[in-house]
Amino acid sequence: MGRPPLHALQGFVAAARFGNLSRAAESMHVTVSALSHQMRALEERLGYKLLARNARGVSLTAEGQRLLERIAPHLDAIAQAVQPFAARRDDILTVSATPSMASNWLVPRLGSFLAAHPKIEINLLSSEAVVDFASNDGIDAALRIGYGQWPGVTAEHLFDEWLVPMASPALVERMGGGIDVRPLAEWPLLGDPDGEWNNWFAQAGGTPPTRFVAVFDSSESHHRAALDGVGVAMGRLTRARLLLESGQLVRLSPQRLKTRYAHYLVYPQRSAEHRGFLSFRDWLREQAAEHVRKTE
Repeated sequence: MGRPPLHALQGFVAAARFGNLSRAAESMHVTVSALSHQMRALEERLGYKLLARNARGVSLTAEGQRLLERIAPHLDAIAQAVQPFAARRDDILTVSATPSMASNWLVPRLGSFLAAHPKIEINLLSSEAVVDFASNDGIDAALRIGYGQWPGVTAEHLFDEWLVPMASPALVERMGGGIDVRPLAEWPLLGDPDGEWNNWFAQAGGTPPTRFVAVFDSSESHHRAALDGVGVAMGRLTRARLLLESGQLVRLSPQRLKTRYAHYLVYPQRSAEHRGFLSFRDWLREQAAEHVRKTE
């Protein structure tokens, strides 16, 4: 067995210390779904249960307690050891973003920022890994999706996230056309990680399905299944923008559903003194405003 991913071990320690996946996810600026996926993958890799889920949150199993006692001191020591080496340079900016946000939204726009600020070097960390600004002085900001309530940092709202049912052109053809031909409830629907189908039918009308053809625990797998014609995804417009524009996926309805979560720029207080970050923040605000105008 190879080394377990460091971000999964960090996530485990946070979950163990908080005793609650929601609070642990907020502290790391990731979604509860992403953290849950990390914990399941870690448990599968190690071969035993680490966390016991209960009504109040999570608690450690005996194996989980032993693992916490072994790794927590070392993770704390690493964080303390590297902090003095984090030099401040206003011409180097390190930004963390989830892979989907980086590839589908930030990277296609990044050229305009670099053209306007040729002396600034961007280090883009495309990862779901934990961002702990208190112990990691090398990361200046993060683009995250969530509820905007992360302690100890500033979270600036960029734009909301919207969901629409989407499918591959091949599936649309097999079903005989759009939802004006056949009600959406009769289509093969993919279970949404965030459970938004009931909200969709409540807003758009119709009867929610009693079962799904498949259920996925990650947005990436969810959109991939729709792309392969497995079924209809309740897809994120930001995540699926390029697929929709290229015709690889088709919107089944002009209506859209606003999610409870949104996209945020998250940063610690020290970044407010970073001139490179301030330029990036101003540019990002402009890009977010343009995105909102185009999607309204």
